[in-house]
Amino acid sequence: MIMLLLFLVAFTGSSLEYYLNKTDSTIKKSELKRALSASSNEQKLEELRTIKLKVNIEEGRIKTLIASEKKREDKNSYKKKITLSSYKVKSNHSTTRVISLKGVSKWYEDFQALKNIDLEINLKEKIVICGPSGSGKSTLIRCLNRLEAHQEGSIHIGGIELKETMRDVDIIRQDIGMVFQNFNLFPHLTVLENLMAGPNWVRGIDKNEARERAVAMLEQVRIPEQADKYPDQLSGGQQQRVAIARSLCMQPKVMLFDEPTSALDPEMVSEVLDTMVELANSGMTMICVTHEMGFARQVADRIIFMADGEIVEQNTPDEFFNNPKSDRTKTFLDQILI
Repeated sequence: MIMLLLFLVAFTGSSLEYYLNKTDSTIKKSELKRALSASSNEQKLEELRTIKLKVNIEEGRIKTLIASEKKREDKNSYKKKITLSSYKVKSNHSTTRVISLKGVSKWYEDFQALKNIDLEINLKEKIVICGPSGSGKSTLIRCLNRLEAHQEGSIHIGGIELKETMRDVDIIRQDIGMVFQNFNLFPHLTVLENLMAGPNWVRGIDKNEARERAVAMLEQVRIPEQADKYPDQLSGGQQQRVAIARSLCMQPKVMLFDEPTSALDPEMVSEVLDTMVELANSGMTMICVTHEMGFARQVADRIIFMADGEIVEQNTPDEFFNNPKSDRTKTFLDQILI
């Protein structure tokens, strides 16, 4: 009954008059109005506690309602806090940190894949992570949306720590798009349906709006003519562009790329990289694991070199390629820039 009162008053004052006419005549209008004018739902419920006998509410039920309301308020506050779009660059042009890793370590049984990783990533920054196979690049990027769980250290996304006990990791994932080595498209859905699925099923957007967004993203990645085809009717490069468009349909604030061109034939690589360059130029915050050094030179604000689970070196593209500090980095560049 208390929840009904709160619901009615939240939407219309006349509903209160209607409810008072239908309920116990011993309830004074002034008592309810005083209770319902409290600043928070919890305070409203506390005020209603004083007249609980008149509305025939048991003490235990009131406690349950208060706990339920507090949990809902906390969740709404949590959602607002972790929405990365709420971050704004200060007027003095100081950087806005979006991702922070401190002392992050990760094991697969006895094998340590990440060793004491410290990393800060700012809003609109483009990061390229490179290194030899088995260096921990993919593990690191998968830890950023908790597809992999780290065992030591801390990871903060938009000020919220990713940890095993967190309640709403899916909310953070909605703001972080990810493109994998393999395209991971639904084979039984058309291209358009693949793009509509996330906004419609996860964000609860109606189908018409989801369709409009999907069409716009296909135009952005320059394959609108493929909308009604199924994934197996597309080339590898086209499928990867669909995967990028699908992530963009969720309107993420950060995009993660895990070697997005490694599974493609050489002639298909450029079309995917062109799409990624356009995305980078739009101001998207990007973290990309790749061996495409031409892309890194063109797009990256910072290049991070990893080996044996550690960050060996990080620098601007110019310094990274022309003046590498570590012997391990120099060896890697000598092998890859043939």
